[in-house]
Amino acid sequence: MTQRAYKYRFSPTAEQAHTLACTFGCCRWVYNWALNMRTTAYFQHGQRLSHHDLSSALTALKKAEGTTWLKEVSSVPLQQTLRHLDTALTNFFEKRADYPTYKKKHKKQRATYTSNAFTLTGTTLTLAKMKEPLDIVWSRPLPKGVQPSSVTISKDNAGRYFISILVEETIGTLPMCEKAIGIDLGLKSFLITSDGETIANPKYSARAEKKLAKAQRRHAKKRKGSKNREKARKNVARLHARVADLRRDFQHQLSSRLIRENQVICLETLAVKNMVKNHTLAKAISDVGWSEFVRQLEYKAHWYGRTVVKIDRWYPSSKTCSACGYVREELALDVRAWSCPACGTCHDRDINASQNVLAVGLTATACGGHVRREQVKASHAVPGETGNPHGDVGNPLPF
Repeated sequence: MTQRAYKYRFSPTAEQAHTLACTFGCCRWVYNWALNMRTTAYFQHGQRLSHHDLSSALTALKKAEGTTWLKEVSSVPLQQTLRHLDTALTNFFEKRADYPTYKKKHKKQRATYTSNAFTLTGTTLTLAKMKEPLDIVWSRPLPKGVQPSSVTISKDNAGRYFISILVEETIGTLPMCEKAIGIDLGLKSFLITSDGETIANPKYSARAEKKLAKAQRRHAKKRKGSKNREKARKNVARLHARVADLRRDFQHQLSSRLIRENQVICLETLAVKNMVKNHTLAKAISDVGWSEFVRQLEYKAHWYGRTVVKIDRWYPSSKTCSACGYVREELALDVRAWSCPACGTCHDRDINASQNVLAVGLTATACGGHVRREQVKASHAVPGETGNPHGDVGNPLPF
C-alpha cells in the first residue's frame, strides 16, 4: 500500500470562503504562536516543549480572554498545525531542512483535516463547521473502495482554492524492460540521454519575463493598502502561477515517459543550492527546475518498480572519454565538442557525459550501492592495454 494524494480545484461559496479564511488565519496564528513558544522556551529557559505541552496550552488558550475566537473554527486543523511544526523541527534537528520560519498572511495558506473532520460520500465532500459540500471539479476519479485519511485545503497567492485528498492504494508496477539510459541535465537543453535524444529547455520564466516585468511595475506604482494594489498583486501572482503550472506539467509528462520506457535511469547528483550562487546562471538554473524533476523521477520509480541511480557529483563525466576512459585536465564550459587525444574519438560534450553517467550508474547498480569516483576508476582500469593512466571506461555493464 502506498500513500498517494489526489489534487483537485474547487470554488467555495461566500460563506465557505469566509470559514476557510478564518481557518487559515487561525492555523497561521497557532503555528507562529507555537514556534515562538518553543524558540523562547529553549533559548531563554533551556526547556524543550513537546507536542503534548503545546496541545494542552492550546486547549487552555481557547478559554482565555482575548483568544476565544480560536473556537470559531474546527479544532482538527489547529492540532494538525502543531504536528506540522513538530515535523518541521524534527527535520531541522536531523539536518534535512532549515529552521522553520513564521508563516505570512500573503503567502500560500493551507489547513489539514483528518478523517474525523470531513465527510466523503461518493463525490460529495463536506468539511467540519460547513453546512454545504465543496464544489470540487473532479478531473479524475478517486480509486474505488479507498477511504481518505486526510484532506488538505490550500489557497495560493492567485486566489485559487485546491483540495488534496490523501489515500492509501496499491499501485501496480510496470512490466520489466531491458532498457537503461544515462541523463545529463543542462540549461540550453533540459536533458540529453545516452542514446542521443535531446529535450529542449522550455524556459517558461524567460518567456513570461516581459509580462511579469510590466505587471510588477504596475503593482509598484499602486498606493499601498488600496484595492487597485491588491488587484495588481493578484495579476502578478497569476502570471507566476501560470509559469509554475506549465513547468510542472512539462516535468510530469517527461518524467512519466522516462519511467515508462526505461528500467534504469542514471543521473548525476546536483548541488543546486551551491550552483545558484553563480549570479550569472542563477536565474536560468532556478527556471529549469532540476530538483523537482529529479524528485518526480525518484518517487515514480518507487511506485512503478524502476531504478534511479544517482552517481557521485564529483565524477568528471564531461571530461572523460566514453570510448577509452581518458580524462582531460580542463574543459571550459563553452566547449561543446572535443576530440580525445588518446583515441581520436570526437565527442559531443553532453552526449559523452550522459554515456559516462550511464556506465558509472550501471556499475553502481551492479555493486549494489553508491560508487565514488575513485572506485569507478579502479573498477574500470585496464593497465597496459591503452597506455592510459586513468583506465578504460569501456562499454557499460549489461543490465
